[in-house]
Amino acid sequence: MSRLLNGIVAVCPDRGIGRRGELPWHPVRLANEFKHFRRMTSTPSVKDKQNVVIMGRRTWFSIPEKNRPLNNRINIVLSRVLRAPPAGAHHLAPDFNSALKLVDVDLADRADQVWVIGGSSLYKDLMESPGTKRLFVTQILNQFDCDTFLPEISAARYRLLPQFPGVPSELQTENGIQYRFEVYESFEQ
Repeated sequence: MSRLLNGIVAVCPDRGIGRRGELPWHPVRLANEFKHFRRMTSTPSVKDKQNVVIMGRRTWFSIPEKNRPLNNRINIVLSRVLRAPPAGAHHLAPDFNSALKLVDVDLADRADQVWVIGGSSLYKDLMESPGTKRLFVTQILNQFDCDTFLPEISAARYRLLPQFPGVPSELQTENGIQYRFEVYESFEQ
């Protein structure tokens, strides 16, 4: 089954998404940006189904333990090292394609939208995969030190949508940090 895949990420101007296993702006909290992430990834479009979040092992362990698993979502962790899902995770898969097969076969009756939430190599797998994709990008306008980066969003494969339902279009400011929400959609098939 070919399904729409979503990615959600917050990036600095240099496409930085992390530093030492934390968000680049840590310890500053962007509560409204986090609410946007939670709302987008946990709100299914089909009654009685749940969204799926797919993340790499390091992303899983970067989430504070008290917040794992992410509530009201089916949590799939990718790892070639682990032999069983880490404590709290619902499923373990060795790679992105295996996770998608798990969603389409074993979770087909329960799963609605699929959301990739990190890290860098998983975003790359998503962005290069066939089919329709949407990238929900929070453009952080302040630059922070980063050691992990989002692959470039190819203008040949993605277009910036002028607006998207439920995604604010105005500039956001929180704790001295400015950001805006953008949605990109793939247009190649």
